Amino acid sequence: MNWEVAQTLLTTMWRIRGVEEAIARRYPAGRMRCPVHLSIGQEAVPAAVAACVRRDDYAVSTHRGHAHYLAKGGDLAAMIAELHGKASGCAGGRGGSMHLIDPAVGFMGTSAIVGNSIPVGVGLALALQARGGDAVSLVFLGDGAVEEGVFYESVNFAVVRKLPVIFVCENNLYSVYSPMAVRQPEQPGIAARVGGLGIAAYSGDGNDALACLEVLQAAFARVRGGDGPAFVEFSTYRWREHCGPHYDNDLGYRSVAEFEDWQERDPVVALERTLSAAMAGDWDGWRRDTRAALADECEAAFAAADAAPFPEAATAYVGEYATS
Repeated sequence: MNWEVAQTLLTTMWRIRGVEEAIARRYPAGRMRCPVHLSIGQEAVPAAVAACVRRDDYAVSTHRGHAHYLAKGGDLAAMIAELHGKASGCAGGRGGSMHLIDPAVGFMGTSAIVGNSIPVGVGLALALQARGGDAVSLVFLGDGAVEEGVFYESVNFAVVRKLPVIFVCENNLYSVYSPMAVRQPEQPGIAARVGGLGIAAYSGDGNDALACLEVLQAAFARVRGGDGPAFVEFSTYRWREHCGPHYDNDLGYRSVAEFEDWQERDPVVALERTLSAAMAGDWDGWRRDTRAALADECEAAFAAADAAPFPEAATAYVGEYATS
């Protein structure tokens, strides 16, 4: 095992979780006026993506896109400012949590509409193919998006045109409050079903960062090598409510026992255990210094967002296009 890679994975996971936990703590104050969809518990997948993706790659994501934005190199301060509706936000304060974008790092947007960004990501892959080279387009989606017709149309087009696109499905078992059992057939499972469309399909444990990395490295190698698109399904679990900063186990759509079982499989704790054993005496100091630096970065981002101005009213229609 490359321990430097493992340290990078864990650092990314600490960063993502720390940021989202800070959002959850601060959200009730009412300064972030947009809905937020947190991915606490799902950090292994974006951390592994961050270890594979390049700046010249493209990525699109979903309403639950904070971790994906950061994994692609998005600016933390700009993201936090966007959640506060400030002019310094990555979408100028106009998009909020569900509409993050940063073309400078190839992060081409998120969408509040389930499945809406999938054809955009495939279109970006078509552009990359026309341009030449080995850059890829990364499409993040959830298990609910594979119930949308546009997903199958997009995969079909990507396979036919042999496009450089990787579909990364984070299967967290629920579409809002509906479990998989009431939405999709149990067999053969998402990856196997999608693989029937002629795409190279992979699956893995979405709570094991090292396993995620191994699967993604294989998928990226295939697509960068010009062998066509890939689909990757990772099984994982969100801890917080579908939309918002709180826990929602009291609603009864999932059991406390199920929730606690997945918490026992915490991807952050799992990698911490692995690294602490491997690093021995170096662990405590490295952990303390790294966590402190990440906490400082997070605090600075929120302070900058608080201090930043809101967009000027006169700029409300800048960037809007309409026929006269």
